[in-house]
Amino acid sequence: MLIRHLSFFVTLAQEQHFARAAALCNVAQPTLSAAIRKLEEDLNTMLIVRGHRYMGLTPEGEKALVWGRQILTDYDSLQKDLNGARKGLTGTLRLGVIPAAMPSVSFLTERFSHDHPDATVEIKSMTSRAIQHGLDAFEIDGGLTYLDNEPLENVRRVPLYRERYVFVCRPDHPFANRSSVDWSEAVQQPLCLLSNDMQNRRILNGIAASVGLTMKPSIVSDSFLGVCSHLRNGKWCGIVPHTFFYVFGGTHELVSINLVNPHHSQSIGLVLSSRNPQSPMAGALVRAVQHADFEQSFLDADQAA
Repeated sequence: MLIRHLSFFVTLAQEQHFARAAALCNVAQPTLSAAIRKLEEDLNTMLIVRGHRYMGLTPEGEKALVWGRQILTDYDSLQKDLNGARKGLTGTLRLGVIPAAMPSVSFLTERFSHDHPDATVEIKSMTSRAIQHGLDAFEIDGGLTYLDNEPLENVRRVPLYRERYVFVCRPDHPFANRSSVDWSEAVQQPLCLLSNDMQNRRILNGIAASVGLTMKPSIVSDSFLGVCSHLRNGKWCGIVPHTFFYVFGGTHELVSINLVNPHHSQSIGLVLSSRNPQSPMAGALVRAVQHADFEQSFLDADQAA
């Protein structure tokens, strides 16, 4: 019963509304309320601030929420581990992925799905900071993010590939036939870049600052789809990861040129909670990429295109 009561309590804390929480738990509201009161009796402490409606958690309730999430995650992992030993993993793998790593995520899910065909995968586009929160709150099983810039805490890291940066423009741009472009030249062009809340943009800002330059884009977006739209328009140029064309390539309307002076790259990889034992999903993720060569996968994709 403790597991069921904890589940009701965590759901209520998430929804912050008794009726919505009861609906999600598929019980009547009085049943949910009674279960939480029983949990409070078992723990000998008040968890909910009492009122005519949900008014928040007590300090003890906040602590219980952290433990409750962990206990429910471990219980779910136990069930998956026992079931997986018999018939392979089922359920949902939850992945948080920074926008810059979206081109590589199918390389991971292809390997995972091959090993666990009965499992589904849910991919969420998240900032690196949101991935940290998602791992801490047991809301995701793993993340694809930068490893050596603004590194996450209390995580296990599995490097996958290195991201480098290219200048992108239309074929009629004066730089289009060049093999390389200096950063000092690139920052002078009308640019469309990701917004400052994205780590990729903060990396670009840092590279520019390292050689005394300042990024001053005329357009910013929180999505590479928005960036691509403006690049294809022709009035703007961009600075994007070299993997950009794996998703937005296949067109003669855009040209990518290596950025130099300085030449810079960043490590991107899989991050998982450092807790032991690992959840079955986390363990399956690590095994899926053990012998993967993401760099070669991008090269193969380029040659195929």
